[in-house]
Amino acid sequence: MQPIFITGIGTGVGKTLVSAIVTRALGGHYWKPVQAGFEEGTDAEWVSERIGGQRIFPDLYRLKLAASPHIAAREEGVEISLDRIAAALPEIRPLVVEGAGGLLVPLNDRQFVLDLIQRLDASVILVSRNYLGSINHSLLTAEVCRMRGLRVAGWIFNDQYLHYEQEIVRWSGIPHLGSIPFGKVPSVEFVAGQAEKIGPALREALGIRPD
Repeated sequence: MQPIFITGIGTGVGKTLVSAIVTRALGGHYWKPVQAGFEEGTDAEWVSERIGGQRIFPDLYRLKLAASPHIAAREEGVEISLDRIAAALPEIRPLVVEGAGGLLVPLNDRQFVLDLIQRLDASVILVSRNYLGSINHSLLTAEVCRMRGLRVAGWIFNDQYLHYEQEIVRWSGIPHLGSIPFGKVPSVEFVAGQAEKIGPALREALGIRPD
């Protein structure tokens, strides 16, 4: 089974929440190889509080500056290496890998998040969120996936949508895996409930047979 890479249509769309839900739904493990900014805690710590720390692998790059990873790394005199990330990829499966921002977020001066997805030969789950302009951002993301031949399992929609969830699905040709309702502070119980709800569609899309 290939790793499952969680990416989104931009920053702040709920990738970490979806990563926690997907990890819980699959009984898997979580890894965020590149963390840029941790003044308010890391994404791995946030996920750990909701699914249990025994399922979390430590960040490979933990960068202080909350900025594009290539800038944050440059500030600390390091360069993010896709080879190093690939070499450190945990062998356990199912493994959920959370990316930084969207597909075209630069990791260094030459390579982007989508290059990392291809380097890891990962299946992709796309996270979209309702805001003005999200249709455009969602369809642009889908088009980049198609152009680069990424293996996309489906969409998970986060927050309260209007009436265009199914339109994004239809226009993009990418399946709908689930919709996560808005929650101000998602709790352990919230994550568990949403994981149970989307679990069957998720396992089917990824070709995972239930135990």
